[in-house]
Amino acid sequence: MRYHQYYPVDIVNGPGTRCTLFVSGCVHECPGCYNKSTWRLNSGLPFTDAMADRIIADLNDTRVKRQGISLSGGDPLHPQNVPEILRLVKRIRAECPGKDIWVWTGYKLEELSAEQREVVDRINVLVDGKFVQDLKDPALIWRGSSNQVVHHLR
Repeated sequence: MRYHQYYPVDIVNGPGTRCTLFVSGCVHECPGCYNKSTWRLNSGLPFTDAMADRIIADLNDTRVKRQGISLSGGDPLHPQNVPEILRLVKRIRAECPGKDIWVWTGYKLEELSAEQREVVDRINVLVDGKFVQDLKDPALIWRGSSNQVVHHLR
C-alpha cells in the first residue's frame, strides 16, 4: 500500500482531534474529486511498518489526546489496499483502546466484497458512495455529496 499524506493531528476529517491517513489508489475517479492526486495506486509513499508504528504511537500519545483515526484517500477499500488497511485496523483495535476508526470509500456498503467487509466489521463509521458533483452540498457534514451515507456501525 502507498499513501499520500498523514496528519498526526487533524480536526477537519472527522469528529474531534484525530489522526488522518490518505492512501493511494481509487478506481472510482469521481468527476469533481478534491483529491485526484491520490487516484494512482503507485503514487505517494510506501506505507511501512514504521509508519504504522508512528500512527499507533500518535493515537496513544497522551500529550495530544486523539479521538481516533480517519482513513481516506484515494480509497482505503481499494482491493489492493485492503490487506494493509485490515492489518492497521486490527492493530489499532488491539493497541489503542477506545479510539474510533472512520473510513471513507467510493464503494457502497452493500457492494463490498468479503475482504472489504473484514475491514468494515472492525470500524466505527463508514462513509460510503461515490462523490457526485451534481449532488455536492457544502452544508453536509463528513461527506461531499448527498448520495453518500454515513453509517454508524458501532
